[in-house]
Amino acid sequence: MLDYPTLKIIWWLLVGVLLVGFAIMDGHDMGVGTLLPFVGKGDTERRVVINTVGPHWDGNQVWFITGGGAIFAAWPLVYATAFSGFYWAMLAVLWALFFRPVGFDYRSKIHNATWRATWDWGLFVGGFIPPVIFGVAFGNLLQGVPFQFDEYLISTYTGSFWALLNPYALLAGVVSSAMITLQGATYLAHRTEGAIQARTIRAGTIAGIVMVVAFIAAGFWLQSIPGYRISSVVDPAALPNPMSKTVVREAGAWMANYGRQPLLWLLPALGVVGALAAVVLMRARRTLSAFVASSLAIVGVIGTAGASMFPFVMPSSTQLAASLTVWDSVSSHLTLAIMFYATLIFMPIIILYTGWAYRVMRGKVTEQQIRDNEHVAY
Repeated sequence: MLDYPTLKIIWWLLVGVLLVGFAIMDGHDMGVGTLLPFVGKGDTERRVVINTVGPHWDGNQVWFITGGGAIFAAWPLVYATAFSGFYWAMLAVLWALFFRPVGFDYRSKIHNATWRATWDWGLFVGGFIPPVIFGVAFGNLLQGVPFQFDEYLISTYTGSFWALLNPYALLAGVVSSAMITLQGATYLAHRTEGAIQARTIRAGTIAGIVMVVAFIAAGFWLQSIPGYRISSVVDPAALPNPMSKTVVREAGAWMANYGRQPLLWLLPALGVVGALAAVVLMRARRTLSAFVASSLAIVGVIGTAGASMFPFVMPSSTQLAASLTVWDSVSSHLTLAIMFYATLIFMPIIILYTGWAYRVMRGKVTEQQIRDNEHVAY
């Protein structure tokens, strides 16, 4: 069995992989939903857009569910504290996501323009709102979240929902929304043709530029935000106890890891270069390569956030010692080990059946296909 410190690092990496997988796979569904009202002019065109993701969107939800389950099982203190502090934000995500299954299933049940337009905007809400809120959440994590523990390690959140909507967090929300919209645009451009593809490429270009500008601005701004540093000795093999350490806040602490490991600068570089490459490739109609480049940009952006905060997962702004880290917010050694070996079995299965499904249903979705399959298509 792997030792406890190694498993703690492995699960930090695995949670990151699940977040990236969610952003890439479920992200392109959401990006397509965000673009739906703007790139589809008329009912048939919008049905083309919906049918590019219709067969896959629910399967891609596996990444979202697995990510939440992994955080619950691997980082129980993080799960409990985050879902308590971000309660209304998480509810807003769930409320927005409700529009997706209902929109996909019921939009085309009635031949009524108002009915269908309403569900089109419902799918927009389900695609646009969650990435914004996830970005806002990451922006707040980088600034510290106002929570504290009592002697029984019961967390108390002392902030408010509106306090989450601060300027830096909103900028992080712009980065997240633009990143997911670009991901959806590259996928939609790959699956469509003609006027829909042309509009998608224009929208994706705007999203890519906004993402790069906002990401760079957020990076420069981050340098002026006091980061967190553990000032006491850390025992990586110790049992979870977030109150057993000493934490200080100091300017530039979020940039310290890049000074110790210069190779980490490849992550923000990948975020910028990947997004720009996706725009260039998409405009050159090399859409599959654009999708790969956009996916790499997601790896860079999420990797940048993780590398900047490591080993912190959820810093506290009101009780510094309560800040949750990779070392002190995890489950037991046995739990992490069992989950790790289960992941080795089931993760390849998920990847294989996802790849098979996309291979079977590959190709362009056209208006003629929609007309020929009026009672089958979404």
